[in-house]
Amino acid sequence: MAKKKKINVVYSTNPDFEYDFNESEESETLDASEQSLYVSIDRKKRAGKEVTLVEGFVGQSEDLKALAKVLKSKCGVGGSVKDGEILIQGNFKEKVYNLLKDLGYSVKKKGGN
Repeated sequence: MAKKKKINVVYSTNPDFEYDFNESEESETLDASEQSLYVSIDRKKRAGKEVTLVEGFVGQSEDLKALAKVLKSKCGVGGSVKDGEILIQGNFKEKVYNLLKDLGYSVKKKGGN
């Protein structure tokens, strides 16, 4: 069971005090045809190295990680999931775009090239 974190209170002497807990619920994962994803190339804060960035996924983190795993294995490279975005190492914009289209996602290219 996940430990609940108390927000903004360390200790209270009030016997009727109730702690506020940080309980953020993830939204339910939308169907692939209802998703609107954006694929782009990013170089910021990466010492000039390119990554393919997939943004706009709506759903649970487990489903996002599963999609990232599929994309990484199809491209044959590493990557990660951070802040609701999928990072694929290298410039695989076209390949990721085509893979997402084949999986039934609504995909748009973002940025030049």
